[in-house]
Amino acid sequence: MARGLQHEIKQTRPWGSLEEEAMLNISRTSALLDHALTQAFKPYKVTPTQYNVLRILRGAGPNGLCRMEIGERLVRPVPDVTRLLDRMEQTGWIRRHRGGTDRRFVTTVIAPKGLALLSKLDSEIGAMHRRQIGHLGEADLRQLIELLTVARDRPDG
Repeated sequence: MARGLQHEIKQTRPWGSLEEEAMLNISRTSALLDHALTQAFKPYKVTPTQYNVLRILRGAGPNGLCRMEIGERLVRPVPDVTRLLDRMEQTGWIRRHRGGTDRRFVTTVIAPKGLALLSKLDSEIGAMHRRQIGHLGEADLRQLIELLTVARDRPDG
């Protein structure tokens, strides 16, 4: 059986509440998983958020998405999607173009260089996910997904 967060971080006092213990467990787990992901991306000079944008745009297909749609789909929202896209365009991972009649409307699509990067990363990141949480098994993973979904969909919004 797992020893628990209290032992892991050498917490000597009891938690203030079960909710506090759960939140700290979520935060600690997220931090450890995110750190490993960030380290895996370093050789490719891509951040987790940039990787997320590339996956979003690959899924959007050749029509691409506007800045606002990309921002709404990000796993971790960022305050300035425009600046994020500016940096990604400079790397050649994405392309942006203005609409015909409304020049304010800018569509973003993944560029061949972005698709090539994802192609390199797909199997590596998939293998990392399996190493990190594959030991939970299908039933536990489905339960974890359901519990996290319920936690995000709290009744008070």
